[in-house]
Amino acid sequence: MPGCVHQELREEGQFDGRAPAFKRALIAVIAINGAMFLVEVFAGYLAGSQALKADALDFAGDTATYMLSLAVIGASLRIRSTAALFKGASLGLMALFVLATTVVSAFTGAAPEANVMSGIGLLALAANVVSVLILLRWRDGDANIRSVWLCSRNDAIGNVAVIGAGAAVWATGSFWPDLIVATLLAGLFAKSSIAIVTQALRERRGSLNIAKTDS
Repeated sequence: MPGCVHQELREEGQFDGRAPAFKRALIAVIAINGAMFLVEVFAGYLAGSQALKADALDFAGDTATYMLSLAVIGASLRIRSTAALFKGASLGLMALFVLATTVVSAFTGAAPEANVMSGIGLLALAANVVSVLILLRWRDGDANIRSVWLCSRNDAIGNVAVIGAGAAVWATGSFWPDLIVATLLAGLFAKSSIAIVTQALRERRGSLNIAKTDS
């Protein structure tokens, strides 16, 4: 999710997601992300890894975002912007939670299980690569549709950071690489939250102006 809003794609006349095949593909990606959230949150607590916990929240956020994207396909701009506001606010809360738990772990934590971190990181990477392949044929759709593909693509890049943190923990025996990656993920959550809320508010104002003009 952190990379979901770095590109604003506003071309007219592009695929808008209404095809049944795309909706089935999106449902499959939702199921993959939901399953990986459960796997990573369990593994994160088992391994004592803040980076895995943060990535688990990323999967949870993506699951919710994709469900909202599915729900608002074909809806009015006002409805879509309201859904985006909810997404942005939720992502901001996730950033605060990850940052708070990371700070606590800096004073109380021990080095996490590096093997679990890297192993689950590889599984998460595979899940995001599968999601990218499922959505590949729709990568050139409108902003709402292409952003779903970009989320999975950019999340795969984030998984590499978790794998790298696991390797660094194994090599150094320190918990700091894990905390650094978790902090970076929290920062990305916060940045994306601000971008989503800002764009949603702008689109919401635009929808209200259109409504006034039509009335």
